[in-house]
Amino acid sequence: MAAIQWIQLLIALSFLVVIHELGHFTFARLFKVRVEKFYMFFNPRFSLFRMKKVDGKWRFAFFAPNVEPAATEQIDPLTNQPKKDDKGNVLYRPMTDEEINALPEGDWRRDPDNTEWGIGWVPFGGYCSIAGMVDETKAATDLPSEPQPWEFRSKKAWQRLLIILGGILVNFVAALLMFGAILYHWGENSLPLSKIDSGLYYAPILEEEGFRQQDKIISIDGTEPEFLADIVQSLIIEGKRDVVVLRAGQEVNLRMSEDLGTRFLALHNEHDRVERAKARQDKTYQKRPYVLVNYFVPFVVDSVIENNAAYYGGMQKGDSVISINGESTPCTVMVQNALALHPCDSVTVGLYRQGEYREAHLFIGDRCMMGVMMKPLDAFFTPVHKDYTLAEAIPAGIRYGWEQLVMYVKQFRIVFTKEGAESLGGFGAIKNMFPQAWNWQAFWYMTAFLSLILAFMNFLPIPALDGGYVLLLLLEMITGRQIPDKWLEKINNVGFWLLIALLIYANGNDIFKAFF
Repeated sequence: MAAIQWIQLLIALSFLVVIHELGHFTFARLFKVRVEKFYMFFNPRFSLFRMKKVDGKWRFAFFAPNVEPAATEQIDPLTNQPKKDDKGNVLYRPMTDEEINALPEGDWRRDPDNTEWGIGWVPFGGYCSIAGMVDETKAATDLPSEPQPWEFRSKKAWQRLLIILGGILVNFVAALLMFGAILYHWGENSLPLSKIDSGLYYAPILEEEGFRQQDKIISIDGTEPEFLADIVQSLIIEGKRDVVVLRAGQEVNLRMSEDLGTRFLALHNEHDRVERAKARQDKTYQKRPYVLVNYFVPFVVDSVIENNAAYYGGMQKGDSVISINGESTPCTVMVQNALALHPCDSVTVGLYRQGEYREAHLFIGDRCMMGVMMKPLDAFFTPVHKDYTLAEAIPAGIRYGWEQLVMYVKQFRIVFTKEGAESLGGFGAIKNMFPQAWNWQAFWYMTAFLSLILAFMNFLPIPALDGGYVLLLLLEMITGRQIPDKWLEKINNVGFWLLIALLIYANGNDIFKAFF
């Protein structure tokens, strides 16, 4: 199952990196800038596959060493020796048209205006090598000493800005289009809170804030939440504090604590630690998420799984569980929470069967499960399904994508806390966001969401990211002075190591969580 999640992550990221680089490629070619190479994955020393149109014919190579650039050493006319910079690096210049034409027919260095397309052997990311641009593929010393008209650095600042923004723009637009396509193909299922008459379940942390079970939320800071996710976003992500609930027919005003978000993250992290420990002991164990708020749904047995605790305890289809060891558990989440306190223990389950109270005595294992299938949510509530025409799906996808981006950006309010930093994850955490069984709707939703994240993260003004280039170009447009390539290389190196440090920390969190 984990393998399916990793495959989905690899496919999604590969697709998103390719379209991101295509954004840079498109604007570069629009402004007549050469794009030397376009690769999915990285290709140090050799490539799995590469192709290029040379002398009017497409050339293909498999498992082949990389092609040297169409450049030659600069020669000092006085010493007849290669020129070097102050660090001892040999300086190069692009080959002249005469030198290129003198190369053997079929040499991949011919036709430098044509792009070399390929697939690398390091399955991570990809790149678009734009001529005359200091980036992750080349340093300042790799560039010719004099700017050439077909290079990135020779173009006007606004043109370079659009080339840089091309990747961000494509990822953002692609996300909106994918959300629209999802709505068009599958429609939308939702369960508005207005359809719920039984109120909601609230975790103990919210009970400490004044909530009572089955309270119905009327408004949060004056706005009525439409869905469950709106409650979590408002209270935890946005930090809204004034809540009005309907309780026993009366409106009650509640004031949330200022540290509710960080307390929730601390509880969430501790819950996740306990669940990870259970999963390490039993590889088939399905981790339970920390539930802050949920629908108040009774625990009604839909079927009993043979040779399990409930089967031997005599439980039957239709049984409605109301207590565990005498503790009242009127809703599903409360039943699950109560069972979790008694691993490998005997419990007394209070239930109603055809209006008659009964008790079942069960011995539950370390998974803390009775061995039954519950009645699904739609047995109690009727979800709202909406189909979209193409004309409706496009604006709806744009609106939905924008809302998701705004919510993601708002999460940064709690990421930069101790609790938020502990919950930060890398590729392993992203992998877990994909379903364990292949599901096209879930796959495309996650791909669209990751496309939004990629667009936003690249827009941050961090050196080595697109946003860092954007900031420097805006400074250039304001001051009228272009930053020297050597300084640009130094700035990029700082940003590169900052990103490496962040990747190590985030993925280190994943590794730590896998063993502790």
